[in-house]
Amino acid sequence: MFTIFSQTIQMPDGKTITLETGKLARQADGSVVVRSGNAMLLATVVAAKEHKEGTDFLPLSVDYQEKFASAGRIPGSFQRREGRLSDNEILISRLIDRALRPIFPEDYHAEVQVMVTLHSADENIQPDALAALAASAAIAVSDIPFNGPISEVRVCKIDGQYVVNPVTSEILKADLDLIVAGTHDNIIMVEGEGNECSEVEMIEAIKVAHEAIKIQIAGQNLLAAAVGSTEKRVYNHEIHDEELRERMNKELFDKVYAVCLEGSANKNVRKEGFSAILKEFIDSFAEGEEKNSALIKTYFGDITYDASRKLVLDERKRLDGRQLTEIRPITCEVDYLPSAHGSALFTRGETQSLSTTTLGTKLDEQIVDQAMQSGYSKFYLHYNFPGFSTGEVKPNRGVGRREVGHGNLAMRSLKKVLPPVDQNPYTIRIVSDILESNGSSSMATVCAGCLSLMDAGIPIAAPVSGIAMGLITDTATGKWAVLSDILGDEDHLGDMDFKVTGTEKGIVACQMDIKIGGLSYEILEQALNQAKEGRLHILSIMKTAIEKPRADLKPHAPRAHTIIIDREFIGAIIGPGGKVVQEIQRESGATITIEEKDNKGYVAIFATNGDSMNMARRRVEGIVKMPDVGEVYTAKVKSIQPFGAFLEFLPGKEGLLHISEISWERLPSMDGVLEEGEELEVKLTEVDKKTGKYRLSRKVLLPRPARPENTQKEQ
Repeated sequence: MFTIFSQTIQMPDGKTITLETGKLARQADGSVVVRSGNAMLLATVVAAKEHKEGTDFLPLSVDYQEKFASAGRIPGSFQRREGRLSDNEILISRLIDRALRPIFPEDYHAEVQVMVTLHSADENIQPDALAALAASAAIAVSDIPFNGPISEVRVCKIDGQYVVNPVTSEILKADLDLIVAGTHDNIIMVEGEGNECSEVEMIEAIKVAHEAIKIQIAGQNLLAAAVGSTEKRVYNHEIHDEELRERMNKELFDKVYAVCLEGSANKNVRKEGFSAILKEFIDSFAEGEEKNSALIKTYFGDITYDASRKLVLDERKRLDGRQLTEIRPITCEVDYLPSAHGSALFTRGETQSLSTTTLGTKLDEQIVDQAMQSGYSKFYLHYNFPGFSTGEVKPNRGVGRREVGHGNLAMRSLKKVLPPVDQNPYTIRIVSDILESNGSSSMATVCAGCLSLMDAGIPIAAPVSGIAMGLITDTATGKWAVLSDILGDEDHLGDMDFKVTGTEKGIVACQMDIKIGGLSYEILEQALNQAKEGRLHILSIMKTAIEKPRADLKPHAPRAHTIIIDREFIGAIIGPGGKVVQEIQRESGATITIEEKDNKGYVAIFATNGDSMNMARRRVEGIVKMPDVGEVYTAKVKSIQPFGAFLEFLPGKEGLLHISEISWERLPSMDGVLEEGEELEVKLTEVDKKTGKYRLSRKVLLPRPARPENTQKEQ
């Protein structure tokens, strides 16, 4: 029934990866199961036979999903089924997309859908390092036009050694963690983070990754050859008018180049200049003369693309007049929003981020519910990109994949400098609202987010800044130029988008997408060194706004204090049905969370003022404090009995004040002696060893009356 083809890839470290096709999803144009250990991913690809009329780009959609059953779990959602992709699944989908998209032919515009699904999980194997391999293999065994294969691996530096696709436990110890994608000849994508690693370490890691990628590509080629899928479908998705193209180049190139030479820092001025040239050309057509508006628009885009690149390579100048290594003007301001716990406004050229830091309690932790991971996160960052930031009318329909990806890059950058979890009692949320955008908004988020953390008084290890690098190359002449702090236009017309974040000591995160083949390590090294110079320049300006984290939190920010207790006291603080802890919160106004870990109880108290904090602390400390015999306490009368009264001398701890211990005088009854709620000083005189009951005395604190003198008996 099945015609199965299989190929085993033997990696240098002894690990094996198996590619299999012909058994599952046979009606897809291509399908492959990738297996490593117990991890199994199914990748499928389907492409439309024809492109939609008027489409001048590749409509590629990539979805990665982890089935909860793959890890023996049931989803925690209300419907108890997999729903929309989680942020983690979106991020892995983007890793696949960014690796595949540059490898399709430029003139191929048929709709392509790639789906990668984790059906069996292995706790020791991270599936994100296998997903792009699976997707590429599925395309390789299909008849879809493709300039691949490609592959993708994780490389980590662990204890000074570079390890490809390490097990999960080893990743946690890594000083450098990169996902690298490439073809047999070139690197096309890098994504990762490090503990202030050097530029040299990053280049070495990429080289190690590329060698592993070559092995996996060879395995795909063998599988494709066995299947017999070397013949790809014929297509013709573009119709051109070479006469029109030549006419436009002849008439418009010099005019467009002149606008580029003006070097206006305002993107709208350039846009208006280009639009005027295009309008003049369209108006030059005689009435009734045939004109193809779509082709005119396409060819004009090609002219602006070529003119902008020529400006950089020939004049060594940029569209906004800057030199290649020059950073746009930067202004920083902290404490911009008076009611936020921390805030910062960061503006770089025409890109602006308004970021806030909010401090919360354990109750504000983010719930993580994924097939291979569940729990809580104490730090998260949200990035918002509204339409007005680029002067566009755009419906607000929730967070897009781009916003998830940019926010994650900024989050990973700042997470590296936060205090260790056991030293940070707060849940921290950063929100970056992009108010203007002309390139590098994710890097503006890193800078603004860092400033807002320092403004909030979070003791970060070191300030972090970020910069986006670009590249323009010409294979015909061999010319190339690395651009620092790229514009939005330079991102579009360039051959590379390389984002680097770091401290003064080294790199903490990076994201690189390369749109061309043949990127040499010489160019990569220059880009990294140039990025370091730009990063340090930006950090120096950030320090003029705030040099180090504030010594204290804002007056309206929650104060936190953690009390570590023996686990047997947890129940006493909570009380029956939560009665005790709820009462403390109600009376003090503080928020209290209790967590058991390492066989201890961790009581976190959050309050917005000192009185509230002190009241809650006293109550909690009173509950867990062990009473000392001989200690004097201020006690409150809780109930009165014929034989004495029960007094609360510590929170949750009551003792008996016997009638005989109230005063030195003999009291005939308790009538009128004490009242409920009355407070008095008492001394703890005894703790019954068998029952644990406490006995109190008031009279021992009172002066003992003098004994009456003996009178001499009458003789």
